[in-house]
Amino acid sequence: MSAQPGARPARPRKPQTNLQVLRTERLSEHMVRVFAGGEGFGKFAAKDATDQYVKIFFLDPELDVELPVDVAELKETLPADKLPVTRTYTVRNVDHTAGEIAIDFVVHGDEGLAGPWALKAQTGDWVMFTGPGGAYSPNPDADWYLLAGDDSALPAIGAAIEALPAHAIGHALIEVDSEADIQELHAPAGLQFHWLFREGQVPGTTTLLRDAVATLAWPAGDVDAFVHGERGAIKSLRDVLFKERGLHRKQVSISGYWAYGRAEDAFQAEKRTEVGQIFPENYPAT
Repeated sequence: MSAQPGARPARPRKPQTNLQVLRTERLSEHMVRVFAGGEGFGKFAAKDATDQYVKIFFLDPELDVELPVDVAELKETLPADKLPVTRTYTVRNVDHTAGEIAIDFVVHGDEGLAGPWALKAQTGDWVMFTGPGGAYSPNPDADWYLLAGDDSALPAIGAAIEALPAHAIGHALIEVDSEADIQELHAPAGLQFHWLFREGQVPGTTTLLRDAVATLAWPAGDVDAFVHGERGAIKSLRDVLFKERGLHRKQVSISGYWAYGRAEDAFQAEKRTEVGQIFPENYPAT
């Protein structure tokens, strides 16, 4: 009789970082920046990427546990309806001299989980997370740059823009609600900004981003593209970039950061299904 296969080994725990809120800053009508640091900063292993992201834990306030806490251990003791939830956010900036990181949160009043938390965050509040992940940085050998996304991608786009060489040229197309959401970014003189305004339309329901990229006057030369945002909008850009413009996969960092009508748990689970993938199985691997 053949031996039965052993149980699948447990995944190693991802290191957890515990920081505390130092201060907050209102960047625009719908974005708040939270600065976090403290003794735990030395454990934060920053990546050489402009899209580095962390997965922040949010605990049910009814648990009444003393923070910080080892979230992995806590999960082993809680019922399913009390488990901590995670939200994924870009690290906008890392200041090693000051010993702090900055994370930008899109806020729409009391809607959602992370946005309301950021609005109410006070000095000393705990920020517990794993990461960072991420891999993209602007290709210094590109002839020009295309950065496109909605509010959720603005922090990563901003970080990428500020990492561009001084001589860089290109286009940044950013979908936000209104002029009140425009941010001043330190960009090379050759980068043109295109702010796309929803004007009250629900995020994730417009064709603003696709239409703007599709009608963009395309500069000559090899482009390095960073295209991220609501999953459906990003899928609609797929054919524009790869079939109409003939780009290769290696030229483009592309993914959905969120999906209209989905909480993050459902969105992350769908990444393993056809609906959650940007490229269908038979899409040309150019």
